[in-house]
Parts: sequence; structure tokens; C-alpha cells
Amino acid sequence: QEQLVESGGGSVQAGESLRLSCVASPYAWGTYCMGWFRQGPGKSREGVARIDRDGSTNYAESVKGRFTVSKDNAKNILYLQMNNLTPEDTAVYYCASDAREYVCRDSFDRGTGFRFWGQGTQVTVSS
Repeated sequence: QEQLVESGGGSVQAGESLRLSCVASPYAWGTYCMGWFRQGPGKSREGVARIDRDGSTNYAESVKGRFTVSKDNAKNILYLQMNNLTPEDTAVYYCASDAREYVCRDSFDRGTGFRFWGQGTQVTVSS
């Protein structure tokens, strides 16, 4: 049984927007943090946005001011609103979660050690 399932990816033009969704099982939802990660062509995986249990958020510098992470606790859904997309945002986007505070805080840059992962959704931005 998959614990996290992403959707919402697609192909857009630069400057357009997309909203990604991640539906979580109760097991994957009841964690310390949930985050969005991405891996572009020929690039390492990187943390994009994270939201912790208390609602606090963290963003990669490259997406600050353009991306917004949020969650619907009633529906167990994590969102990533992506505005003003650029070709550099082209990647497979993954949602992930982990129950350990130290993993969430220390491993957000690469997602190393996060326990639950979705299968990913492709985002392609053309110029």
C-alpha cells in the first residue's frame, strides 16, 4: 500500500502556475514533517519546501516567494502551489514525510533518511 501519492504535475510555459497534491495515508500523515523534494535532469535531489507539525514552513532559496506549501489536515493532503515557474523548475517532484524531528531539520536539503516517499510527479516548464 502506497503511503504517499502525488498528483498535479504537467507541462506548462514559463511564468505559469501549477499546484501539486500529495494524499497521505494516516500513517504517513502523523509525522513530524512533510516536504516536497525534486530531482531535475542530471541533478541531485533537493529539498523544495517543508511544513512541520506546528505549521512552520521552510523553503529552498530558489523557490522563496514563488512556491507555497500547505496542508489540509481534514483530508490528509499536502499541497505545493508553484507560481511563476521557470525552466529551472523542471523536475520530478516527490512528497515525503518523517516522524523524526532531527531528520526533518538536518536532512531537508537532500531528503536523506526520510521514511515515506511518493512515486513522484513530473513537472516540465518550457521557455
